Amino acid sequence: MPAEAPVYRCDYCGRPFATESYRTLHHGLAHEGVLTDEGREAFEAAYEDENASLRRFRIIALGLLVLLYFGFLFVFAVVT
Repeated sequence: MPAEAPVYRCDYCGRPFATESYRTLHHGLAHEGVLTDEGREAFEAAYEDENASLRRFRIIALGLLVLLYFGFLFVFAVVT
């Protein structure tokens, strides 16, 4: 991480994170037993956001692979 970038440290183990969302996800995964209700709600919200982002990425990646496959298939059909 750049020296001037903000660092979000874990309240329990001191591990540094680049974003507050990553720290919140770490809290829920590594320190689940000591989370408050507020911390658990923050983790669940961050987890849902992360899942939505991953789902969107997977759909876009699949679409690009399909386009690439049919693009090569079309080029092969035209060239041969």
